[in-house]
Amino acid sequence: MLTRCYQPKNFRQATLAVIEKVNGIVNQYAQMGFDLTLRQVYYQMVARGHLPNKQTEYDRLGQIVADGRLAGLIPWDRIVDRTRNRRSVSHWDSPSDIISAQAYHYRLDKWKGQEWRPWVWIEKEALVGVIEPVCREMDVSWFACRGYVSLSEMWAAAREMPASQKILLVHLGDHDPSGIDMTRDIKDRFQLFERWNDRVRVKRIALNMPQIEALNPPPNPAKETDSRFGTYLDTYGEESWELDALPPDYIEGIIRETILEVRDDDKWGEVLAQEKEQRRLLRAVSENWLTIADETGDRITDEVYDEPEQDPAPEHQEEFVPRGWDTGADSDEE
Repeated sequence: MLTRCYQPKNFRQATLAVIEKVNGIVNQYAQMGFDLTLRQVYYQMVARGHLPNKQTEYDRLGQIVADGRLAGLIPWDRIVDRTRNRRSVSHWDSPSDIISAQAYHYRLDKWKGQEWRPWVWIEKEALVGVIEPVCREMDVSWFACRGYVSLSEMWAAAREMPASQKILLVHLGDHDPSGIDMTRDIKDRFQLFERWNDRVRVKRIALNMPQIEALNPPPNPAKETDSRFGTYLDTYGEESWELDALPPDYIEGIIRETILEVRDDDKWGEVLAQEKEQRRLLRAVSENWLTIADETGDRITDEVYDEPEQDPAPEHQEEFVPRGWDTGADSDEE
């Protein structure tokens, strides 16, 4: 838990009470292995009766959380922004270090040879941090749709379909006019691009009305400006619900349960045993790297060597474009 005071502040007692409740929520989920976005914290506050469900309250909570973190009262590492990420290049101290790291990351495709291959698609990028751990555990790919999936990504997904397997596409989205329609759109796009339509099963596992009735997440007014509002109103009424309002452990649980329904555990276990043995070999190579290098006549030390200079790239190289190809920019909304 990382707290540090950068700006001392004097809080009213009511504000301190809100900060205490926020800490209770983020600490509870940290013990489960989750960090939360501000919006997830807000919905947990609403669900527990600590705040009314109003935009003004969300904005107020955001300011309280910001002030609380700057004052050293709320941990910095328990509330995250998953939509903005810094990136850098990896570096290593020696060849043995990178071999050791790759031994940890080494994976065999545990779904190879299985009848089904699950994919997990979620509407919001802000919730990727919730689904990533269970997707890694289950060895399945995951994708943040960021609303409606672009034409480019749908076409690419159809082309990635393995010829010998069925695809279980697990979809999670908001329960609102567009969020419901996004599942339909994914099904229709696959039928357009994929000629083996019987090999693709799109299963929406959240957010669905039985879950809303069981979990009672905080509602929001459905957007009347949405072109799909009329159809949604006739079926579900004026209220809508966000996926963010579901507890992260619940989302993780239904993803795991859905994937296990199509997994052949015997085949999974066989590949897992092979993976463990091959990881062991990689670790052995790392631990004995200097001996291995010495035996080959090229002893490796921790010194850094300059790479040989590369030939400079030509100042200009004509781009080859097959006849009939459109070289214009992709006009999809990503």
